[in-house]
Amino acid sequence: MYKLVALLFLSANVLFAQNLAQKLDVATKNLLNTAPAFSANLSIYVSDESGNFIYEYQGNQGLSTASTQKIFTAAAALETLGKNYQFTTTSSYSGSINGGNLSGNLYIKSNGDPTLGSWRYEGYKPENFKQKLIAALKEKNISKISGDLIIDDSYFDFQSTPGGWPWNDMGNYYGAGVFGVNWRENQFDINMTGKEMKAFNVDLPNVKWVNNLKNGGSSDESLIYTAPYSDVAYINGTLPAKNITVSGATPNPPLTFGTEIQAWLKEAGIDFKGNVTSTSMQEIKGEKISNAPKTNIILEYRSPTLDKIIFWFMRKSINFYGETLIKTLGKEKKNEGSFDAGVSYLKEFWKSRGINPAMINFADGSGLSPQNYVSARAEVQSLVWSKKQSWFNEFFDGFPTQGNGMKMKSGTMKDTKSFAGYHTSSDGKKYVFAIIINNYQGGNVSDALYKVLNVLK
Repeated sequence: MYKLVALLFLSANVLFAQNLAQKLDVATKNLLNTAPAFSANLSIYVSDESGNFIYEYQGNQGLSTASTQKIFTAAAALETLGKNYQFTTTSSYSGSINGGNLSGNLYIKSNGDPTLGSWRYEGYKPENFKQKLIAALKEKNISKISGDLIIDDSYFDFQSTPGGWPWNDMGNYYGAGVFGVNWRENQFDINMTGKEMKAFNVDLPNVKWVNNLKNGGSSDESLIYTAPYSDVAYINGTLPAKNITVSGATPNPPLTFGTEIQAWLKEAGIDFKGNVTSTSMQEIKGEKISNAPKTNIILEYRSPTLDKIIFWFMRKSINFYGETLIKTLGKEKKNEGSFDAGVSYLKEFWKSRGINPAMINFADGSGLSPQNYVSARAEVQSLVWSKKQSWFNEFFDGFPTQGNGMKMKSGTMKDTKSFAGYHTSSDGKKYVFAIIINNYQGGNVSDALYKVLNVLK
């Protein structure tokens, strides 16, 4: 009797899966038969929560996936570094302190903390670091600094943006680069009135602007072009004739950070007449590199834990976090803080978890590069594996609930849209899914994909 019941239950599940697969296939063909999908490439894969196959359409096909690629970086970081991992920023000095006078240099060094000066975390905002640094200096009775302020940003290599990033993206806030010392998520804000620049929230030392903005439209249609370490910035496009804030990628975050610290010192009554520089600027100028000493530490400042960073990485799709994590993985596992080392490790990580390496042709850690090619099947495999890990709840918490009521990460680039995530249907069945489309022309591509995913409801 028991065997008969089990057989009937299994048969019912198989029949249900077949019916669901048929419905998904109809919805997929309806999508492909629409005019906007005439030349589109599509990859779909659906399994149950255990990874048992339900449906696919070109499931192995590698496509440009945009930000759903973040699921690979986030999961690998949580597993490799641990959810309680913290970045560290230190302040130290050379020389000696006599009668309140620091005879040497003041240094700030970090291992790439992406949250340093971020506005997202209570207790970790710019004013929090400022208070701790000034308090540490006063605890040492430092009232004068005779040397320089040096931001030691040598922890990562010199290249701050992945090679495959489009020029149109790099100067905007979502295309911020990664440095050994980051500050305010390497983002600056401009208060605009129409096309006129009114005020910046931070100082951009030595930067000169070329402004070709025009007034028009009802929303921000501007583009900012800045290159790492460049002293020329360009803005064009259109802005409405009203007050609006436009955000860009800081071209030299270590120098911007140092300039802000210089203002803090003056405000605190600490006499500082030296220069503000960084190890990267010393390298650019051909000067002798002055790295932070490992002794004479006056402040050790720790970031929020990695699980909190991953939450914002996934929820707000912060590309800068993804690239910082990639460089961190490269540094931790290959002793090389570069994009190449981090991407190489990411490929090895997922290959060792059973994903065919032909389906995970990564170019960066965020998905911003159009040179990334990933298949829907690979995304589902990574999500199924992640569901079995001890940190899954923290990982899952970062997934937004999208327009059709599903818990899923989305990805958007020109002519590219993707969704990947988890869903529990109205009858309690749990699914893992991914859908990626490239070269969809016109129309609301999100709604078009929702019509396929709604079959899982």
